[in-house]
Amino acid sequence: MGSEFKEFIARGNVIDLAVGVVIGGAFGKIVTSLVDQVIMPPIGWLIGGVDFASLKWTLPANPANPDGAPVAIEHGAFLNTIIQFLIVAFVIFMVVKGINKFRREQPAEDPGPSSTDALLMEIRDELKARK
Repeated sequence: MGSEFKEFIARGNVIDLAVGVVIGGAFGKIVTSLVDQVIMPPIGWLIGGVDFASLKWTLPANPANPDGAPVAIEHGAFLNTIIQFLIVAFVIFMVVKGINKFRREQPAEDPGPSSTDALLMEIRDELKARK
């Protein structure tokens, strides 16, 4: 069991996936910083000094429990998350597009005839030789 697990982990696909997850996590932090600290502040400034991360709708107190904590719908943080998602999706799209272009540019190798085709050609040649 241990050797099977070791063989499974040593396969390229698992290692590639692990590297992708680590890089993806780091990239997510970069995108979060980009949106929160670079993109949204100028947009908020243009709109009139709005801090999008703190935008929220506070619902009125619950009549059954007026001393309870207020409930807030934080739509500004949600907007930041949507922008982060769109940036990540666009970057992934561009990476996949580049990989697909690279794959198309590589010449396809001629696999040669399949084993069935090779056998049929051999039979054909044998029949021609008998005539």
